[in-house]
Parts: sequence; structure tokens; C-alpha cells
Amino acid sequence: MTRILTLLVAAVLAACSNGNAVQTESERTYSVRVASAVAGPAAPTIRATGVLKHKDEMRLAFKIGGVIAKIHVDEGQPVKQGQVLAELELAEIGSQVEQTRQMLSKAERDLERGERLYQEQVIPLEALQDLRTQREMAAQSLKATRFNKDTAVITASSDGVVLRKLAESNETVAPGAPVLVVGSSANGFVLNASLSDRDVVQVAFGDTAKLSFDALPGETIDAKVTRLPAAADPKSGLFDVELSIAGDEQRLRSGLVGRVALTPASASAGSRVRVPIAAVLEGDRHRASVFVLDGDVVKRTPIEVAFIDGDEVALNSGIVEGARVVTDGAAYVEDGKRVRVLE
Repeated sequence: MTRILTLLVAAVLAACSNGNAVQTESERTYSVRVASAVAGPAAPTIRATGVLKHKDEMRLAFKIGGVIAKIHVDEGQPVKQGQVLAELELAEIGSQVEQTRQMLSKAERDLERGERLYQEQVIPLEALQDLRTQREMAAQSLKATRFNKDTAVITASSDGVVLRKLAESNETVAPGAPVLVVGSSANGFVLNASLSDRDVVQVAFGDTAKLSFDALPGETIDAKVTRLPAAADPKSGLFDVELSIAGDEQRLRSGLVGRVALTPASASAGSRVRVPIAAVLEGDRHRASVFVLDGDVVKRTPIEVAFIDGDEVALNSGIVEGARVVTDGAAYVEDGKRVRVLE
């Protein structure tokens, strides 16, 4: 008899336990994370890549050819305005300057003698005028050779850095052949980004952008549009837009590849409600849905997608700014279920 009572008690307890399990499952509270819908630009951010360089990159050369006496700088070396960077051997040009100086001296003596002879009516006016012309020609010749001598020395026109060194000391260079490439720090850095025709028509002077570089992880640098192309590149069919970097970024280097996130002027004409892309469920073209938090219950709400911008989805309709939508855990809850919000 005792054994039978024990079995009955165990059965009742088991039945009660099973009933509690069913009740707990039906009233289960799901843990989720939520985010607020925010207002954002009405147009998507334009994204591109580009190469960083100095605004002013100068290819410096000697006006005349000759043998390089000395190059005083190396690649990567900072330079100051007026600093001597390279110079030619001056023996040949110095000789030319001296020859033209002697020619001018002779022409001046001839003219002085001609003036006296003309006063004494020994030579005609035409002969005196020829002597004056010879003297002027000699003066201009001396001026030209002195200018050539001055350009036999390359000096920095502004503060900057040596980007490339294209020749070495004791080499013979032709007139105008580049010897050094110097990036001026006067106007900072620019980044040239190539945009499609659909994107470039939305861009205007002064539009702002954010630049990011692999060399500076987690950081963004402000920039703005300072040049718009009048025509596309004939090879690529793309339009090269110039973005200038605000301020003096000492860590930047010419040649860095950067990513551009450009906000066009048309984006500020209006705004759209935006939600995190993690909140959007079951997309079908422009139709999708999100779970909106109402108290501690979620409600499935249909939305119309305008465009995707990075990790955000801009909406045409569906919810209003400030609505709280489920992000983490959205795939596991159901319409009308109670949830617990995790911070």
C-alpha cells in the first residue's frame, strides 16, 4: 500500500512539473537589443577611393644642361624656403658670363669713342646708332648669361619635403630634365577620387567628406571638394574630383590610398528615417519589415526601403524618427511577444 501511495504522489508531482513547463514556454520573455530610428540625409553617401598627394608637387630642373656638382638633399628630407637643393658645375657658365661682360665693356668703350667722333663730325649718325645698338645687345647678352648662372642652382620656393630624387651628383643632365620632385607644404594635401557620372552630378564645391586610411585605423579626416572636372577621363570614363584636407596633418604621406565618404549637397535638401541594417527582416526589393518595441512587446511593422547606405537603411515609409527597433535577436522573436531589452 505504501508503495502505491508513493507512486501516486510522484505522478502528481510530475504532472504539475509538466504543466509549469508548458506555461513557462508560452510566456517566455526574449532578450533583445534595440536601436532608435534616426533622421539622416535624403541621398546616399557617395563612396570612392583615391590617392593622396601634395596640392603642389613641383618637378625641379636646371634651365641649362651640364654636370651636377652636388645634390644636397635626399628623398623624404624636409626642406625650407630658400634652401639650396642642387647645383651645377659653374666653370662653363661662369666663363660665358665673363665673356659677355668683356663684350659689354668693349661695346661701352666703342660707344664712348663714337660719341666723341660724332661730335667732331668724323663719323655719321648711322655709325653712332650702330655702336649704341651693339652696346645694348651686349648688355642684354650679359643679362641672359647671368640669368642662366642663377638657374644653375635649384632652391626651394617654399617649405616642403623631397618626394623623389631623379639624378645624382656628377651626372650630366639636359636642359629642363627634372632632378627633384618636391611637395610643397604651403597648400597641404589633396586626394583625387574618381566618380561616376551619376555621382559627380550631385557634387558641388564645398561639399564635405570623411577620409579614412589603412595607415590610420579607426580615424577619419575631414575634407571638402575644391575642384570639379569639366570632362571625364578619356581612358576610364570617370570624373576626377579633388578633395582638400583641412588643417596640417603631419602623419600623412603622399601616395597613401584613402577611402572617401562624401556627403553631396543634394543630401541636405531633405531627410529620411534611417534604421540599422541589422533590424531589417525579409527584404523583397523595396519591401521589408522591422520589429518595433511598444512597451515590452514587439510589433512587426512593414517598411519601404529607399536605399542602403553603409550599415544603415533609409526608408520611404513605415516608421517615424525615434521609434525603437529590434536589432540583436530580431530573427528569434515573433509578433506580439514580450521582450527584455539588454543594454
